[in-house]
Amino acid sequence: MSKVLILGAGMVVKPMVDYLLEKGVQVTLASRTKSKADAIINGRDNAEAIAWTVDQAEELEAMIQANDLTVSLLPYTFHVTVAELCIKHGKNMVTTSYVSEQMKALDEQAKDAGIIILNEIGLDPGIDHMTAQQIIDNAHDRDAKIEEFYSICGALPAPEASQNPLRYKFSWSPKGVVMASNNGAKFLKDGIVQELDTIDLFKNPIQENFPELETLEIYPNRDSLSYVDIYNIPETKTMYRGTFRYKNWCESLDSIKALGMTGYDKVDASGLSYKEFTAKISGLASENIKAAIANELNIEEAGTAINAMEWLGLFDDKQLPYEEEVSPFDVLSDLMIEKMMLGDDERDMVAMQHTFVIEEADGTRKEVKSRLLDFGNEEDTSIARTVALPAAIGVEMILNGQININGVHIPIRKEIYEPVLTQLETMGIGMKEEVREISQA
Repeated sequence: MSKVLILGAGMVVKPMVDYLLEKGVQVTLASRTKSKADAIINGRDNAEAIAWTVDQAEELEAMIQANDLTVSLLPYTFHVTVAELCIKHGKNMVTTSYVSEQMKALDEQAKDAGIIILNEIGLDPGIDHMTAQQIIDNAHDRDAKIEEFYSICGALPAPEASQNPLRYKFSWSPKGVVMASNNGAKFLKDGIVQELDTIDLFKNPIQENFPELETLEIYPNRDSLSYVDIYNIPETKTMYRGTFRYKNWCESLDSIKALGMTGYDKVDASGLSYKEFTAKISGLASENIKAAIANELNIEEAGTAINAMEWLGLFDDKQLPYEEEVSPFDVLSDLMIEKMMLGDDERDMVAMQHTFVIEEADGTRKEVKSRLLDFGNEEDTSIARTVALPAAIGVEMILNGQININGVHIPIRKEIYEPVLTQLETMGIGMKEEVREISQA
């Protein structure tokens, strides 16, 4: 019987545990909070919950030695430590996180150890890579060229659960979502590199009508340029990766950022109310703070952004609950955690869309839109299913010898993505494609 160690019992792990146990794999789930791991295992055979924290290095090494494969669902900063131990003991590893430069640097060591470290096999990154690469490879196989590529994904509340001023609720790491709002962005558009500073990230979002939903807004993700090489599309003139949100999010976050309310620098908040803290960070008077912000940002006092700030509590007279210095980021994200977590009786949703403009070998051009729309159910959230299940399938394939390459990889090779996508289709997670002919450039 194959044995798998899973590190972390967070919000997305349950579907992976369920899948592997159903496949007869022995699972050890190690978590800082053992009660969470116990609840996920739920007394099932061939499963064990262990209380473990990241500072327990000897225990980690012993667990890695005792298992055939390790899945790290820890924060990405810990993956390299786990990977080094997997290399030391010749054990395969899987993560759903982006590959860091430090992880890439372990490629030769992983090859020498005869193991694979398979990263980015979740949703975004993961399903986005695999479904995009499949379309790209099929196009190249028939000598077609990729002219434009947009890849957009969003983890959102289902429409009926989106009824707050920001039209958003968290089904995964809340602080991670807010942290991502501080990124800048770089992408290729019509052959020209476009760069956005963090302060401009949410300005001028793209509008896109998503079938079965509504018109969604799109803002760009970090650095899209590297994907020209990753996906092997040097011919493309546009390479844009972005995030879906309902209307209200971009406008509200743009104003919140402009006030400095996503900053990381800690300040003395002793005795301050939320309203006074907001005034202190923005450099505005706390009296009639809404009017002051509207005037400063040249926005409507009764508009979307100020309505969202007021609903969050940024203008409340209630005293802040912090005894030490605190950052605006923590104040904001803690308010969001308090008010914007997805309820147990609410559905989340994943919306993903690839848009390609492809020039065929005969010179004809077509637009291909490939979409995924998935909703949470009574058992699991959509984000948990779409992150955990691709990784679980990858684990199964490695254990069964279906993936036998070594080194540090992401799932853009056909021998990985084809069987993973085929298996996901049987589980109701698949893309729907729409093709239309377009005029010559």
